[in-house]
This record gives sequence, C-alpha cells and structure tokens, in this order.
Amino acid sequence: MYVSRGARRAARARASAAVLGAALLLAACSSSDDPKQEGDGDKAGAGITQQPKEADPFWVNPDGNAAKQVAAYRKSGEDDGAEQIRKIAQQPTGEWIGPENPEQEARGFTEAADKAGRTALLVLYNIPHRDCGQYSQGGAADGNAYRTWIDGVAAGIGDRSATVILEPDAILHLVDGCTKDEFHEERYDLLTGAVEKLKSLKNTKVYLDAGNAGWGHPDQIFEPLQWAGIAKADGFSVNVSNFYSTKDSITYGKQLSAKVGNKHFVIDTSRNGNGPYKDGDENERWCNPPGRALGETPTIKTADPLVDAYLWVKRPGESDGECKGGPKAGEWWPTYALKLAKASTP
Repeated sequence: MYVSRGARRAARARASAAVLGAALLLAACSSSDDPKQEGDGDKAGAGITQQPKEADPFWVNPDGNAAKQVAAYRKSGEDDGAEQIRKIAQQPTGEWIGPENPEQEARGFTEAADKAGRTALLVLYNIPHRDCGQYSQGGAADGNAYRTWIDGVAAGIGDRSATVILEPDAILHLVDGCTKDEFHEERYDLLTGAVEKLKSLKNTKVYLDAGNAGWGHPDQIFEPLQWAGIAKADGFSVNVSNFYSTKDSITYGKQLSAKVGNKHFVIDTSRNGNGPYKDGDENERWCNPPGRALGETPTIKTADPLVDAYLWVKRPGESDGECKGGPKAGEWWPTYALKLAKASTP
C-alpha cells in the first residue's frame, strides 16, 4: 500500500451525523468572510471563518474535528494548542462521503458550502474491494451497490458547486497488482460510469486519482487512467494522503498530463511540508510518519498553469491506520495533529 484513506468507521460516524439532516450542517456553516461574523453558527465555538475567496474558493467546515479541538483547547485554557490546531481548522479539507447516506451527506455539505458562496470539496472512496484488504479495506458490496451509491451522491450534489476527488488508489491498485485481475474490468466500468454521472451535473468538477510521485512512473498508469475515463473528467489528483513535495508532485503530474491530453491536475498538500518519511519499514513509511508538517495551504493560485489547485484532500490530524501508536484509519488523533501544526511554518 502506498497511501492511506479514511476508514469505514469514520465514514459511518459522519453518515450517522448526516441523518440529522442538512439543516444541521447549514446551521454549522460560517457563511461570510466578514470577521465581525466570526463564529456565527459555529457549534464548536472555535471562531472558524472562511479564507479569502479569490485565492481559495473551497468551503471551510466550521464544525470539523480540528475546529472542535480548537474549542476544547480554548475551554481548557490551552491557548497555544488552540492556535496551533487553528492552522488546520481554518483551511478547507475534503469531506469523505460515507457508505450509508450518500445523498444526504452530499446534499448537506454542498448546501452548507452554497450558503457560504463556496465550493464543496468531496472525496468519494467506496469502490468495491477497496484498499486490497489493508487498513482502509471495505467499499461497496458489489458493482450495483456502487452505482446506486454514486447515483445518491449525484442526487445530493444537484446543481450546486462541487469538486470531487474520485476513488483514491482505485487505479493505482489496478496497476501495482494489489487488486485481483478478476476485478479489473468491473472497476474500469464503475469508474467510467462514475465520471459520466458526476460530469452530467451542472457545476461539478471531477478529478480521478492518479497515485503519487513515489510509487512508480507515469508510463505505468496513463493507459489505465484513460480506460477509467480521464477524457471526460476535468483532470486527475496526485499525492492524496501522501507526503511527496509539491515540486516533485508537479513534475510527476506534468509528465502524466502530457500522456493524457494535457489534462489539468490537483495536488494534495495537506501533510507534505517536510516531504516523505525515509526511515523505518519501507512498506509503512506512509502510515502516520513522524516529523511531518502541514504543506501549502489550499489555493487555486499555484506554481504551474496545469495545476488547478493545492488541496487538503486528506484531513490533517486524522490517522492513517493502527500503526505507530495511531487509532483506526480516519479517526481524529489530536497528538499527531498538534505535531503536524507545530512543525509547519506560521
């Protein structure tokens, strides 16, 4: 495995919260850039506001785990910890749609973002036979269940503005031999269908995941990316949940782009501030590595015209899995979050 993702348990927790309805998410939304309205509707009490829209049009969830941690630190008088975690809480991060209530979750996030005049950043990670049985194993029961799930996501998004990162690792694990051959044809069909369904929406951008700068060479993945429907997508994503530098990610992305019709791409910069971890077990360097730092904050003002955005797809402070003392994949880990924040530049 090269990268880790949010686990089913975390997704179920978010799905359960979604049952309360989109109204709760709307109530949680801080809908203005005006500092005077800081904390309006902010249930966590952390005073979370949106970033300047001209540089960062994506929605900041004022009730996420990081915002709740800020509020907890403030309540206990740990002001330094609160300000460190604020570095995470004030930035838009991906909302990973759970398996059980996709329509309601997608509607809740996109309605909250729309109320704030922003774009929701959604991550779809539910492909059957996900993660090859590792820390984030799971996914839809079969192809039909996945298609129904995608239909639900699409219905929830509707005409509202959304940017979707589609199925981290799904193509990569077809290339690296991790996913059994018998599942390949179905996976390509599911991915092309998902791209077509999501791109039929009025204001949705779709980026197929395409690995990272450290796993291999673009020559190994460009044809699978084509078979998965990249021609109809807006582009591809790189470095999701990983730690490779933005410079190396741009190099990898540009090489791959040249092979798939000069498609644009986005880079996950959430935890790449100190680059990849190079010690310990080579097979688990991706999993909760020590000494990492937050990377460039989310923005559409990037270093290359082919790069549409730097995004925080992985939610900093959420565990990669039960390694190096971490909780289950996708669970909030305040100790690790604080270390990420402290290691980053102000």
